[in-house]
Amino acid sequence: MTTVKSDAGRVLVVGGFGAVGATVTAALEDWSPGRAVPAGRSRGVPVDVTDPGGLGRALDGLGDVAAVVLCVEPPDEGAARACVERGVHLVDVNATPRLLDGVAALHDRAVRTGATAVLSVGLAPGLTNLLAARAHEEVGGADRIDLTVLLGTGERHGADAVRWTVRSLAAPPGGARPARFALPGHGTRTAHPFPFSDQYTLRAGLGVPDVTTRLCLDSRALTAALFGARRAGLGRAARHARVRRVLTAALGAVHPGGDGFAVRADAWRGGRHAAHALTGSAQSRVTGLVAAHAVRTALSGALPPGVHHIEGLPALAGLPETLAGEGALALHRPEV
Repeated sequence: MTTVKSDAGRVLVVGGFGAVGATVTAALEDWSPGRAVPAGRSRGVPVDVTDPGGLGRALDGLGDVAAVVLCVEPPDEGAARACVERGVHLVDVNATPRLLDGVAALHDRAVRTGATAVLSVGLAPGLTNLLAARAHEEVGGADRIDLTVLLGTGERHGADAVRWTVRSLAAPPGGARPARFALPGHGTRTAHPFPFSDQYTLRAGLGVPDVTTRLCLDSRALTAALFGARRAGLGRAARHARVRRVLTAALGAVHPGGDGFAVRADAWRGGRHAAHALTGSAQSRVTGLVAAHAVRTALSGALPPGVHHIEGLPALAGLPETLAGEGALALHRPEV
């Protein structure tokens, strides 16, 4: 049996020079100078997550890594397995359901090695999960949860995030329909079903049969154009690699709005209804701060071994208040 590495060890931030990873590295450096080790394909410690053994070799070479923050999307759960097998804690920022399921399957192995892996880390999934859990508890166990996410189109996201958005446009929207919700600071907006991973994991994690996440953008015109094009067949076209490349380049170059975001979680049980919301700016920075706090908490020994989505970890339940206290976001209680 592998034993967990000393929690006094270093933190390897894979993708540490991107928008999210740079925030993780800076936060850890502020809390504990010299502890964060940024890694990337061409800068810092060389790590290529598409190389099946790449992360494992890096961990063995460094020797004193207690935790890894994964800020880039690997092709499979191999990177997570490399951490778990070595008893190294993992905070995974990825949001692709297939990858999250693959990492979740490592739970028993992580328990044996004493490693903690935290999934659903960021804004959505992440803070959406925590708000949903609160609303769920307030109504005494929801039978329906609606999550609404508004993102700013002026923020420049990393390549993985843009590619994920294009892939998600290609996914069938399912049976859910658009809905209108009031979002603090942005008025009442029409949001459209979108395959954020939180809606899938929350169904199992909270035992709620009906969970839907919807998306809108700060630009009403771009929201209407994007989802109108999806209804007209853009989603089907985006299933072709060449079309995805064109769309990825186009979305990466268009920045008509600001960098503000808003998230709202509504839960229903019969006639009971509860809602929580938060607002802020710079989604990538907030995602990085969520990841930084998660790894800091894991290293403190406050999290149990195994693989857990963020809403299943009581020690992280107060993270929205922590971030609000740091000025990274604001919390709201919408009228219901």
